[in-house]
Order: sequence, then C-alpha cells, then structure tokens
Amino acid sequence: MFENLVNQNAVQLISQDIKNNRFPRTVMYCGNEASGKLSAALETARVFSCTGRKRGLWTCECPSCLRHKSLICSNVLLLGPRDCSLEISAAKDCFVRAFRDNAKYLNAARYLFLRSIRKLTMRFSGILLSGDSNINKIGSVLEEINDSLELLDFPRELPPFDESVKITENLEKLSFKLESDFLYDSIPINQIRNMEEWAHIKSEEGKKTIIIENADRMQNSVRNALLKILEEPPEDCIFILLTSNKNAIMETILSRVRPYNFVTRDLESQAKVIKLVFHNEYFNGEIQEYLQTFLPVASSKLKEESEKFYNMIIHGSIPETASFVKECGNFEPRIELKIFLTHILAQQKKILNNQAGCEASAQTVKVIQNAWENVTLYNLSVTAALEILVRDISKINITYGKILCADM
Repeated sequence: MFENLVNQNAVQLISQDIKNNRFPRTVMYCGNEASGKLSAALETARVFSCTGRKRGLWTCECPSCLRHKSLICSNVLLLGPRDCSLEISAAKDCFVRAFRDNAKYLNAARYLFLRSIRKLTMRFSGILLSGDSNINKIGSVLEEINDSLELLDFPRELPPFDESVKITENLEKLSFKLESDFLYDSIPINQIRNMEEWAHIKSEEGKKTIIIENADRMQNSVRNALLKILEEPPEDCIFILLTSNKNAIMETILSRVRPYNFVTRDLESQAKVIKLVFHNEYFNGEIQEYLQTFLPVASSKLKEESEKFYNMIIHGSIPETASFVKECGNFEPRIELKIFLTHILAQQKKILNNQAGCEASAQTVKVIQNAWENVTLYNLSVTAALEILVRDISKINITYGKILCADM
C-alpha cells in the first residue's frame, strides 16, 4: 500500500497502524502543499475498502479498488477548497505527450488526467450540494465534464489523437470554469450538515471515508458543526482532515484527531515525483514550481505586474486596475490572483523593523486577505476587489506617514 508516494515516512506509520488495527476513525494529515497528503488520504480510503487477497496493493483489481483508483467510489466524500487547475493542465500535458509518442506509460497518463479532474468534481457531489442555490448551474457544467470524461475513460478505446486533444482541451476549460465560478474558498456549513447526514447512513460495502482538505480554512460555525460529529463519529466512517497550517486548527478539533506529519521533500525527491507522476525527466525544481509552468500567464509576469501595482500605490499613483487584470489574463485560473496577492504580501514585509511598521504590515495583510475573500467568498469581480485594495493600502500608507515606501 502507498507504493506511489515517494519519500514520505508518514505513510509508513499509516500503513503500520492500518495493519495493526490501530488506525483511528479521526485523523489529520499535516504538511505543506504538494507533500502527498491528498494522495495518501485517497489511498487510505481505498485500502479500507479493498476486498482483494493482498489488502491495499495498488495493483489490486478487486471491484472496490478499481472504483477507488478511478475516483468513482460512492463511499468517499471529498470536501474543501483546492487549486486544481494547474494539476489538471500538467496531467493533460502528460497524457497528450504519452498519446502522441505512443509511450509505454499511456495508460498511467490517462489515469492521471482522469483523476486530476475527478479530484475537482468530487467536491461537487450531489450529497454535498443538496440545498445549494447554484445546484442547477453546477449540474450543467458537471454534466458536460462527465460526458467528455466518458469518451476518454477506461475500458473504452481512445478516440483518434486529434479528437482526444480537443476533448482534453474542452475538459480543461470546463474544469477551470467549475473551479473559478463555483468552488468555495471555505466550506459552507450546509455541506458539513449534508455530510453528517450521509455519514450516519450505514454503508453496504466497506468503510465510508470523509476527506476534508484545507481544514484550517473553515469558519467558526463550520468548525463547531464539524466538531460535533468528530466527538462521536459513526462506527463505519473514517474522517481524514488535511492541512498545511496545523496551527490554524482549533484546539478542540486537534484533541480529537491523531496527526500524521508529512515532511517537506528535498529537491531530489521532488524531481523523482515529477518524473514518476508527470513523466518529465528534465525539470529539477520543486513540484509547485513545475505546476506553475502551466499557468496561462507566467509566474514571473505575475510577479512583475504585482510589483508594479504595489509600487504605484505606495508612491501615490492610482493603478488602472482593469489594465492590470487584462495583463494578467483576467486572473484565470484563480490561482493567478493568489500568486499576484502573495507577491504583494512579500513586498510589504520590508517594513517589519519597528512597531509602526509591524502595525502597518498587520493592517496591509488584512486588506490583502479581504481582497482575496471579496473575490472567492463574495463573488466580487477581480477589478472591483483590486480597486478596493488600492484604496485600503493607500489609506494605510498615508495613516502611517508613507511607511510602506520607506525602505524602497
């Protein structure tokens, strides 16, 4: 089990606890982005449902394992926000290269692409969406995605190369739309309530697994609702919380889960993952850097525009926000906006050398976070959110005697 996870000691501990029947019903996988937490969680779910002779082997072809490997198992619920778009683009690139070259790893690349999209669509399960005001709009996009996925799915023969490329491009486009328009940045409380109702329905086959990604981003009301079910989890359910920021998890939740810590892999190990998963032997950077090579707008361009935007504000100019949005490809997919704002966060850290600077920085961090939430939680346009950000940063800068440009 967990054969596909490279250089993660945590999975050895997980494997031992499963084999020795010591794996609890509520756990937390902690580690930075691209450390393999979600892959490990999905594998954990598969292992607990496996009906094969050698429990948990990736090569197992029992009906349950086949459904889990294709991410179409009805015994798994996946909740929580995630930036899926770059992984989908990287998986698409791998699949297209494999098909073009008739590579030996074509089936593996095919699985990779299908799974990358289902890691997104699983978050829009009808179970979770019950009562959601956008359910009809989401259902329309999901139907298009599922119809196209069926054309590439096993055991069907792949369409001719050119037709397959068009299908992958359409799937990429639809997935970006689904993520940008409908994926919440914080889990709505009604999804927790829907999940709880589902969790108490007895499973007819194996254990149910509920995976909550980026559990640190939950609002207080959602955390409290989750806490209730973690206090007395149903007998045949496993809860796996994933986080890159363990310190942001409320203590009462931490006290009810067993943590498994995923380490930050060294560059050699990350290069091995890129080679194993995406079949790229030439990239020697970090996994996140590799994924960012698939941004429609290069990360270097986003950094350049971010620096220009911030410098204009702190020196008293008013940026033409619509022009910046256009230069950055309308910030689609949404992760481009996160990168843009992250670079602003990095620039303002230069003032952290005295009390006034720390106070101004804290306020700047808050308004940058507000800009992100205005887009992701309140559906404000990016242009409008950036205009508010310009106003707020300008006000902070004036209030503190132009402190934001003091070290420029």
